[in-house]
Amino acid sequence: MKKNYFYAVLGIFVGLFLGWLVFQSLPQTKAQMVPQNTKTISTKELNFRQDMRKLWEEHVAWTRMYIESIAFDNPNADSNLSRLLKNQDDIGSAIKPYYGDDAGNKLTGLLKEHINTAAALVSAAKSNDQTALTTANDRWYKNANDIADFLSNANPNIQNSQMRTEMKNHLDILKQESTDILNGNYDAGVTDYDNAHNQILKMSDMISTAIIKQFPNKF
Repeated sequence: MKKNYFYAVLGIFVGLFLGWLVFQSLPQTKAQMVPQNTKTISTKELNFRQDMRKLWEEHVAWTRMYIESIAFDNPNADSNLSRLLKNQDDIGSAIKPYYGDDAGNKLTGLLKEHINTAAALVSAAKSNDQTALTTANDRWYKNANDIADFLSNANPNIQNSQMRTEMKNHLDILKQESTDILNGNYDAGVTDYDNAHNQILKMSDMISTAIIKQFPNKF
């Protein structure tokens, strides 16, 4: 009798153990797979962040192609410039749903000045025109501050000093990239582009995060 009771109890424990093993082997649901305290984001927020990254990646990519066109007297300079300027239209349009058409157009204008002044800077460096180089350089960095001021004034979540620093970093890297290309330091120029790409993604994320924080109901 005791022996039968022992086997009965043992059978119950074995059954419970096997059931637990089967349960553990089942695919976890999404709710189970998400760690506690993990922040989820909406599809709108994800798309917005990705779209902003794409626009700013295009900014540094087409800027590099245009710099090379100037440096090497390539016949595609006008085509590259046209595409690069369109990118500034696209970036301005990206903020219009949040700040309105006038603000978007203002940003586009500032960014186009940024591009045109960069072109003047590269051309002056290529021809070794020191007077034109100094003038273009001063205009370029002033314009960078204007862009930073515009963005920080529009969004209280963007600290002005931080935005100015990011814009200065952007210009410093582009200037080094242009210098290396003009001097034939092509391997260094590739590294410069990688630096430009990483920096612009950081800046893009900073801007996106600030906009999402300012307009949470839109995401």
